[in-house]
Amino acid sequence: MATKIRLMRMGRKKRPFYRIVVADSKARRDGQFIDIVGYYNPLTQPAEVKIDEEKVLKWLGVGALPTDTTRNLLTKAGIIKKHTDAAAAK
Repeated sequence: MATKIRLMRMGRKKRPFYRIVVADSKARRDGQFIDIVGYYNPLTQPAEVKIDEEKVLKWLGVGALPTDTTRNLLTKAGIIKKHTDAAAAK
């Protein structure tokens, strides 16, 4: 099963709020997911991002691929760098 780390839209009309989830790559955007690893609120100034680093590193370690937007959020949080450093050390 191919897994992706991606955004799941929550919130009402014109007030987006996103959960960062791990889901099967074939599942719908707002459909079934495996694990919630954080959230992203683009409406606050600055945008609020909370990510459970341990869960994300675990999922990246077993082969989950982040989408482009999620990769940008993880890069800003410094998680992608930790993952690549850990992979290079092995």
